[in-house]
This record gives sequence, structure tokens and C-alpha cells, in this order.
Amino acid sequence: MNLQQPNANEATQTSNRSRSVVPGSGICTRCIDGCRGNCEVFKATFRGRELIYPGPFGTVTAGADKNYPVDYSHLNIQGYALGAEGLPEGTPADPDHATFPSVDTETTFGYKNKIKMKVPVFTGALGSTEIARANWEHFAVGAAISGVSLICGENVCGIDPKLQLNNKGKVVESPELRRRVESYRKFYEGYGDIHVQMNVEDTKFGVAEYAVEKLGVESMELKWGQGAKCIGGEIKVNTLERALELQKRGYIVTPDPSLEANQAAFRDGALKRFERHSRLGFIDHEGFLKEVERLRSLGAKRVTLKTGAYPMRELAMAIKWSSEAKIDLLTIDGAPGGTGMSPWRMMEEWGVPTFYLQSMTYELCQKLAAKGEYVPDIAIGGGFSAEDHIFKVLAMGAPYTKATCFGRALMIPGMVGKNMEQWLKEKDLPKTVSEFGKSVEEIFVCYETLKARYGNQIKEIPLGAIGIYSYTDKLRVGLQQLMAGSRNFRLSTISRKDLMSLTEEATKVSGIPYVMDDR
Repeated sequence: MNLQQPNANEATQTSNRSRSVVPGSGICTRCIDGCRGNCEVFKATFRGRELIYPGPFGTVTAGADKNYPVDYSHLNIQGYALGAEGLPEGTPADPDHATFPSVDTETTFGYKNKIKMKVPVFTGALGSTEIARANWEHFAVGAAISGVSLICGENVCGIDPKLQLNNKGKVVESPELRRRVESYRKFYEGYGDIHVQMNVEDTKFGVAEYAVEKLGVESMELKWGQGAKCIGGEIKVNTLERALELQKRGYIVTPDPSLEANQAAFRDGALKRFERHSRLGFIDHEGFLKEVERLRSLGAKRVTLKTGAYPMRELAMAIKWSSEAKIDLLTIDGAPGGTGMSPWRMMEEWGVPTFYLQSMTYELCQKLAAKGEYVPDIAIGGGFSAEDHIFKVLAMGAPYTKATCFGRALMIPGMVGKNMEQWLKEKDLPKTVSEFGKSVEEIFVCYETLKARYGNQIKEIPLGAIGIYSYTDKLRVGLQQLMAGSRNFRLSTISRKDLMSLTEEATKVSGIPYVMDDR
């Protein structure tokens, strides 16, 4: 394992002066009176609570870098020299027909009103953060043309500057949520869907009623938590007026903007921003079942649940209650998490790591299935970025796991493509891009494919969306190759036998057989 250095990290823009560091504390072994910085303790001396978050806040995504004892790299994918499972009926298993381009990567999930996706991947929740707002069109259109689901995260209505509430405090109109839904639907072609997420604040504002009844949203997602943090969602607010407005709406805003001392600190320039926090959610069995039924009674065709890196008790409740409520999809998000809006040390040190969490999930699903009870379709999130991750997650969780949730990995292509649009206008392409050409047609390998598909409408597709499409296409083709090598020609034939553990520790956690035991 890597030594932990909790006193310095690029995420918090801090560094140790010394090359020798105490592993546990991260403090330099020789701390000098007169040191000019810039470790975390040094910087927190005058910036205090600002050091809790990665920075610059709102312009970065940050992923925790703790190295866990066991992770998915401890698994390898099995390859076989004969056989072919999942070919269309009547198709011979020979070199002319069992080719990797013929592999079917479509997945389906849901209880009754099922969703199909072209690739078993969907976005993490993109909610009230500035990065989600500023890049939304790229993310939304990219997901739609790629044929995958898009999760519109929590608090979008609650922080909308143009939000209109009635005299009961319920949403009458939210231009921002309307924009988000319509951006996805503009290029929607029947694969995936836009899911609108709800936390305790969204429930209070009546977001479900507005989203389903006025915007026609068909998929609503309840949120218990996520892998990046064990508290509610947060953003930072740049003005005192905005901080007071959000406080008036019922949010937790810290430091308290109504206090004169904090207002003075803001006017002085010492306090740069306020933080807006969601309240902690609390779950109960009866309330959960009633809320699922309420959402369906409003007209939601699908109700899903997102839960975080909680231990066995909460995980068991999520799976069991989802079974009882016939949830359409249960997304389980493991630590360490990756976001630019969560407390850094919380991302590093909180929660059950994804590999362990998925192992627990499989065990609980097996117990539920053994009793003859409905096992909800499962999606796993928590630090994935490549096609081998998809394969391992689906195989390890087979037959219950239907998809993977990609957080930062699906955001990055959107941001890169967006920036490329600007670089092209300014004729300022970095060498990493210009080596492939100086026009959109030369740079984007999938551009002509999309142009043939959309004709003149290609001009309405932002480059960030094309970036997401290109990245998703890479995932699809890479997954096809891995599946063909393991002789699986559709996702439903992937199983745990297609994996091997490289360490006995991984076998102990996951139950996947150790490679040397097969003798």
C-alpha cells in the first residue's frame, strides 16, 4: 500500500517542504519554526475551513487517492480458446461468425417499464454543482446520442436563481431543471432515460410533482447517499445576497450569513464564499415504501434508488426494501468517491470501498434469491473509467448487476470537448490535440459517423457531447473485445466464472476463485 500523507495533496493545493514525512500524520519529520509552507496544517492556520475541500472549488473534479488493500486490479478476466455463448439463435460458433464486432453490449434494467442502454454505463448524479450547470448541454446531449442514461442530481430546483414557489413552498417553475430535461430529450432516441434525483430538500420543495407532472419526467431517483461523502450535498456561494436567499429557502448555509461577524469577514475579503449544505436524510421502512408508491401515483414510470458506501446494515436495508418496493434499479456507490464538491479527507477515509461493497451486495442478493424473493436490478459505482472495469463489475455481480455508474470518467470527455471548442475558436490548440489536425473533422475520429447520422443537425451537437460519444464508443468496442475473448457474445452470459482472483485476499473478500486453486 502507498503511505498515507493526509497533510498534503494536489487536491487541496498543499505540499510538504521535506522529502521525509511521518506516514500517519503526513507532517514533515523535521518541522522548522520559520517554515514558509505549504503543508495543509500551514495553510489551515490562516484559511481554516477552506482546506476541507479540493480547490479551486467549483472548477475541479477531485478523486480520492487512497490505495485500498484489495480492489478490482486483484481480478483478471478469463479467456477461452473454444466455445461461444450468447450468439443469435442459428449462428454457428466459428471464426466467420463469432467475431468481436458482433458482440451485443446492450443492457436492460427495470421491473416492468424497462430501460435499454447501448452500453452498460450511465452518468453519476450531476446536480447543483457549478461544473454540472456549466457543462450540462455537453453532458446531456452526449449521453443521449450515446444511448445511455443521465442522472440529474439533487438540489437543482432548490438553487435555481429563477425558481418560483407557491405559497406552500412548492415548485411552480424551475427554468434550470426544465433546461436540463429538455437538453437531454432534444437528441433522445429511445435508449437510456433522464433520471431526476431527490434528496430531503427536493422532497420538501415538491420536485417530483413538478418534474413528473409538468416536465413529463418518467424516471425518479431517491437518494440515500453516495460514495464520496456521508453528509448531504454541498456547493459554495459567491455572494452574501445569494447565501441569505438560500438560507431563507431552508438550506444550511455556513458560516451563518445572517451573523454580522461573518458579513464583515465577507466584506473584508477574508471570507471568500459561503457553503450551502443539504440536511442529512433519515430512512425508515414504512416511509420508504410509501414514498415509492407516492412517486408512482404521480405518474413516474420508474423509481430508482441511489445509496452510498454504507456498511452491511444499511446495504441490507437498501436491497431488502428495494425488493419489497419493486424498485427499477438500485445504484450502490462505493468509496473512495470522486467529486470536486466533497470534503477531501471524507472522500479519502469514509465508507466501504467499492470492491468490498460489491462483494457484500452479491452475498445479500444471493440470500434474497435463495428465499425466492425479487432481487432488484443492481448498478455499481465507485471509481470506474475503463471497459475492463465494466466487465469485472458485471461478472462479479452476475446475474444481478446490469450496469456501471461512471462519475468523473464520463464528465471529463464533456469538459475536454467543450474546451476544444474554445481552443479551436482561439486557434490555441494544445500539441496533444493539434498533432491530429486543426479542424473538428480531423480531430474527432467519430465526427463523420455522427454527421452521417444527424446531417445538418450535427451543428447543434456541442463538441463536449461528441467527446462523450467518442469515449463511450471506446468503452463499447473495448468491452466487445473482452467479451469475445471470454466467449460471451451478449451481456447476460457473463458470469463469475469469467473472473479469477490474483491474490488469496481477493478470494477471501469476493469469493472469486484464486487462480492457483484451479489445478
